[in-house]
Amino acid sequence: MTHIHIEHVNLTVSDPQATAAMLMALFDWKIRWEGPHSLGGYTVHVGSDSQYISVYANADSDGKPREYRKGQPLNHVGIVTDDLAEIERRVTAQGLKPFGHDDYEPGKRFYFFDRDGVEYEIVSYG
Repeated sequence: MTHIHIEHVNLTVSDPQATAAMLMALFDWKIRWEGPHSLGGYTVHVGSDSQYISVYANADSDGKPREYRKGQPLNHVGIVTDDLAEIERRVTAQGLKPFGHDDYEPGKRFYFFDRDGVEYEIVSYG
């Protein structure tokens, strides 16, 4: 079978540029692309050369962000790191609160919510 992997996840957020800045600060990612969305609103693709998170906000006709509901059934976005303590330091430096620290097979982990209520799980298998 050919190699299969997740290329991206698309999340609706209130401010794509602010969310992209947070993700870059936390994970040393880069902006791969950003611009107006073909159906309205604005999108930023932030991640690595092979995988990314697309953060999107739609706008009403007056240009203000449209209200949105947290998508269901999304529970969290999982990110793997080899330095759990460093990512937790960066999460805290962003003013976010790590919680749910645990250590069970196959790795150690903690969680945090971003400013839009999106939950992230940070896990280390090392």
